[in-house]
Amino acid sequence: MEDKTTLGSVDVVIADGIATITFFHPAHNSLPGRLLGKLSETITAVGQDDAVKVVVLQSEGDRTFCAGASFDELISISDFQAGKRFFMGFARVINAMRTCPKFIIGRIQGKAVGGGVGLASATDYCLATRFASVKLSELAIGIGPFVVGPAVERKLGKSGMQQLAIHATQWRSASWAFERGLYADIFDSTPELDEAVYQLARELAASSPAAMRQLKAVFWEGAEHWDTLLEERAAASGQLVLSDFTIDAIQKFKAKAN
Repeated sequence: MEDKTTLGSVDVVIADGIATITFFHPAHNSLPGRLLGKLSETITAVGQDDAVKVVVLQSEGDRTFCAGASFDELISISDFQAGKRFFMGFARVINAMRTCPKFIIGRIQGKAVGGGVGLASATDYCLATRFASVKLSELAIGIGPFVVGPAVERKLGKSGMQQLAIHATQWRSASWAFERGLYADIFDSTPELDEAVYQLARELAASSPAAMRQLKAVFWEGAEHWDTLLEERAAASGQLVLSDFTIDAIQKFKAKAN
């Protein structure tokens, strides 16, 4: 049996038309390739399940929603194909969320970094606590938020995306993200967040599946080319992650963290 405490997990519970997908990794809910693959597969599966009317995406823990890419996996990448393959994991998750015919509600209980901001941005409706600050840290390690960028820009606009991407070491508050449209609302505590998330989920579960499916398609108009776009972005990231700058930056970051 796999050890969740060291390898992480992606679980789904379906009840009353609501599919709740929960991911976990002991390193602040970071996402190695294995979990990215399972997450995209799970999102696709619930999207095809007639028993599911609406999806909730969440992570375990109190203060970190998602720390983004797994640094352990990034530092182990030794060739372009491995680099592209890793970043394609994020591309597939975002595209699975985009093409899922069910609305996806994001439950963001804590900080979101890099790919975590991308996941929050790719949800259809996102609710958070006041602890859910955001940061796109990729440039600080010599990469750039290329794969998640289209999803982030779609929610925050070009200006908000630029602010996060350029000042890669600065946290932006949940209020900042709320004011720019990433979060639909923010709450003082996780219990309040959960109450709001599941109140909305229950309302959507009682709504017309056909109407919601067509409305989601309207909301995502203009993103039909993302299969190709995000693959191109994954290739760019896969090349940059091999640079001496990035290797050195990740090693320094890990040393500081330890």
